[in-house]
Amino acid sequence: MNGVPPQPPLLEVRGLAMHFPVSEGVLFSRRIGAVKAVDGVDFSIERGETLGLVGESGCGKTTTGRCILRLEKPTAGEVLFDGRDIGRMEREELTALRRRMQVIFQDPYSSLNPRMKVGDIIAEPIKVHSVQPNARRRRERVRELLAVCGLDPKFADRYPHEMSGGQRQRVGIARALALDPEFIVCDEAVSALDVSIQAQVVNLLEDLRGRFGLTYLFIAHDLSVVRHLCQRVAVMYLGRIVEMAASDELFDNPLHPYTQALLSAVPVPDPRIEARREFRPPKGEVPSPINPPSGCVFHPRCPIAVESCQDRRPALRELRPGHWVACSEVSCHPEPQARDLSMNAKDPSLRSG
Repeated sequence: MNGVPPQPPLLEVRGLAMHFPVSEGVLFSRRIGAVKAVDGVDFSIERGETLGLVGESGCGKTTTGRCILRLEKPTAGEVLFDGRDIGRMEREELTALRRRMQVIFQDPYSSLNPRMKVGDIIAEPIKVHSVQPNARRRRERVRELLAVCGLDPKFADRYPHEMSGGQRQRVGIARALALDPEFIVCDEAVSALDVSIQAQVVNLLEDLRGRFGLTYLFIAHDLSVVRHLCQRVAVMYLGRIVEMAASDELFDNPLHPYTQALLSAVPVPDPRIEARREFRPPKGEVPSPINPPSGCVFHPRCPIAVESCQDRRPALRELRPGHWVACSEVSCHPEPQARDLSMNAKDPSLRSG
């Protein structure tokens, strides 16, 4: 022990909830319920770490990211960035915080203004935040950012429609880097790209993390990409985190029944292994977030559910060092099939390009 106190996490999320009201009647004046998009989420992200947030569509991943960035005001809970509660910040404090937190959006076709040249798109946040008032130095900074992101600096004079999808996403990354942020939310940042281009962009994100000391919240549904890029992974289901662990630990030893089902759906490139596998999808459909099940939200579809699961909402328990599971029925020993669920999930093609 050297006596140096441990450094606190860069980001802490405590009891985060985001409920969107559902209304009807004249001018939608009568509230009849709420969509519980996020319903009590807790996690933290260490400095320099990449946390993957995975789950099927509609589970609340993107809403969680938007609440962290204060693009949505949460219904309840706290988001602490560098020890300060974002929800209690005044407008001036929040504006200053924007320079330290950025986002890379999912769709490179709609996230860039088609009426602006690439150079102006990247320079806009620098100008808005008065980081560099000198126009010539802003142009130099734009060319530098384009080169860092693997693009020709001459692309500054192009419009977005003159570029490919992968090139546009690199522009989005350059724009996110323009203010020298510490934390970036990658919201499905590679899901709209071809597989070969995905590999290049994922490798770029990994290189930038090491080069600039960035911290990522990587929201995705492609599990092979998540395993390649992320140090830890959190699995969401119907607005709640059901399992969280180090990346290799979660893929090799999934403990929650939903995580096991999610990983078992990943196809294996080897046809001989794929032919021997048994895929047992969860029964039924995902419940509506307007009226989620009581107790454990997964219990209507869970193969190991018992009667108490209908009444008691399980808290995250640490069943192994750093391995947290929100299920009262699982032990630290995975099912025999669990070790086969992520075979070849670490796709070697991700290192190409």
